[in-house]
Amino acid sequence: MKALASRYLSLKIPVFVLAAGVFAGALTLVAVLAPFIAPYNPTNISSFNLADSEIAPLFLGGDDPRFVLGTDNQGRDLLSAIIYGARISLIIGAGAVLFATLLGMTLGLIAGYFGGWIDAVIMRVADVILSFPTILLALLISGIARALFPAAAEPEWAPIILIGAIGTHDWVQYARTVRASTMVESAKDYVRAVRVIGLPSRQIIFRHIVPNIMASVLVVATVNLATAMLTEATLSFLGVGMPPTYPSLGTLIRIGNEFMFSGIWWIALFPAITLVSLILATNVVGDWLRDRFNPKLRVRL
Repeated sequence: MKALASRYLSLKIPVFVLAAGVFAGALTLVAVLAPFIAPYNPTNISSFNLADSEIAPLFLGGDDPRFVLGTDNQGRDLLSAIIYGARISLIIGAGAVLFATLLGMTLGLIAGYFGGWIDAVIMRVADVILSFPTILLALLISGIARALFPAAAEPEWAPIILIGAIGTHDWVQYARTVRASTMVESAKDYVRAVRVIGLPSRQIIFRHIVPNIMASVLVVATVNLATAMLTEATLSFLGVGMPPTYPSLGTLIRIGNEFMFSGIWWIALFPAITLVSLILATNVVGDWLRDRFNPKLRVRL
């Protein structure tokens, strides 16, 4: 405990950042353990009972102790749906970040290290990608995937399509960040020295450059995780994301929005609160990491 306390003091983590990190970590753990924690499986349609539909939460006068946060219009336990929905949203967000990180780092390293026409081509492609709004590009890629591959209309393919659609837009930020960092590192004496002794480019990049740029990539990834989850929620809300049978938080908000003015507001409110809280906590941690690892933005914490 003393070691942890001293580590905390040395990092000078603000209380609100620590609270945000604990909240995000706890919610992630609950989402990962959803099959063991959730009272019911909201993806099992055969378990739904229409007689249990639209039950109010317990603290609003609901008379069924099985449903703490009430049920939706199909009799699905809302607490279980939120836990599973957070799991799906986190999986898609993390998958999109991983895909964008790998693609962006690869192209950024190539552009920054080799330069020349390779750098020009990669950066012009990045400029074209950035000319499209995130939602529009994701809608375009999602529509093309479903048109070219009939199997892509199946619910099991929805997460893969969303990961590809979101990651295709977000890789540009990683590529630009990695390219700039690679150009800085390549101009340093230690890289010039290993070039002189004839070390292959592959070893120079992965042994000497990559370890020195990972801090910047980590910061971008943390901030983009929240953005990816928000984009997924937006697509699901528009009806081109996760289907109702495998609901994400965005899908639950879309379903609840249809009954918002019918007095059944809890179907949309509780998933929305969960999504906003998760994104806010992730952004707080990401902003702190950015200030911590970027000397130009570093502040006294």
